[in-house]
Amino acid sequence: MANFLKKKNVSLSLKIYFIDALSAMALGLFSTLIIGLIVRTLGDQSSIWFGTNIISSHLSTLGQTAMGLMGAGIGVAVAHRLQALPLVLFSSAVTGMMGATLGGPAGSFAAALIATEFGKLVSKETQLDILVTPFITLLVGSLVALSISPLIAQLMTSLGAIIIEATTYQPFFMGMIVSMIMGFVLTAPISSAALGIMLNLSGLAAGAATVGCAAHMIGFAIMGLKDNKPSSFISVGLGTSMLHISNIVKNPWILVPPILTSIILGPLSTLVFSMSNIAAGSGMGTSGLVGQITTLNTMGWSQDVLLSVGLLHFILPAVLTFVFYKFLVIKGKIKPLDLKLDV
Repeated sequence: MANFLKKKNVSLSLKIYFIDALSAMALGLFSTLIIGLIVRTLGDQSSIWFGTNIISSHLSTLGQTAMGLMGAGIGVAVAHRLQALPLVLFSSAVTGMMGATLGGPAGSFAAALIATEFGKLVSKETQLDILVTPFITLLVGSLVALSISPLIAQLMTSLGAIIIEATTYQPFFMGMIVSMIMGFVLTAPISSAALGIMLNLSGLAAGAATVGCAAHMIGFAIMGLKDNKPSSFISVGLGTSMLHISNIVKNPWILVPPILTSIILGPLSTLVFSMSNIAAGSGMGTSGLVGQITTLNTMGWSQDVLLSVGLLHFILPAVLTFVFYKFLVIKGKIKPLDLKLDV
C-alpha cells in the first residue's frame, strides 16, 4: 500500500496538506476573490468619481465575476499543488466550486483536497481513464461538499465569530493577540490571507489583523533596506515578508522587532483608531495594497480614514520596527547581512 501511494504521489503529509496546500489556496484566492475585489473597487470608485461609463461597468462586472469563481480558483490551485494529473486538475474546478457553494472557502479547500487525492488514486488505472478519473474526482468532491464542507465551514465561522466577539468586549488584549498572531502567520509559511477568509474575520478583529500583517511587511522591508537593494522594499513591503523565512531560521531575533510592533499597534487599532476591515483584506497587510483598499471600502474613503491607514499601516510600523531593530543591532543580536535576501 505504501508503495502504491508513493507511486500515485499521495503523501498523507500534514505539512503538504495544511501548509503547502493552504499556500496554494491563497494563490487561488488572489487570482479570483482578491484581484476581483480590487478590479470591482476600481470600477465602482471610477463610477463615483467620473460617472458610470463602459469602462467602469466592465471593471465592476469583471471583478464580480472573478469573485464568484473563487471556488474554482481554490480547487485548481490546490490540485495543482498536489501535483494532480490533467483530468483530476480540471475536475477540481468543479469540486472547488461545489465546496465553496456549500461550505465557503474552507469547504472549497476540503472538497478540492480530498477529491484530488482520490482522483490521483484512480488516475490511469483503467482503460476508461478519461471517464473514470473525472467521475471519481467529481463524485468524491460532491460527497465532501455535501457532508464535510459545511461542518468545516461552520467550525471556522464559529471560531471567527468568537474572535470577533472577544475583540469587541476585550479590544485591548484581543487586539494585541489577533495582531500578533496574524502578523506571525503572514511571515511564516502559512497563508494569513486564507486564514482570515476562512475565519471570516470582520470589524475590529479584521482591522487588528490587517495592522499586524502590515507591521511585518513594512517592518521587514525597513529592516532589510541596508542589506539589500532598494527594490527589495517593494518586494517585501508590497509583496510578502515570507521572503525572509530562511533568514528567520538562521537568526530568529530578526522576527522580534515586527512582533513587538504588532503587539503595540494591535490595541491602538482597536481602542484608539477603531480600525475595521473585511475578511478578504484581514490577512493581506500591505500586499498589493489590498488591505488598504478593503479598509477604505469598509470605513469610507474619507481624509480621516486615509490618515489612519497611512499611520497604522505604514508610518508607525516603519518607525517602531526600526527602533526595535536598531536596539537589537546595538545589543549584537542582529548583525550585518542577517536580512540579506537570496533573490
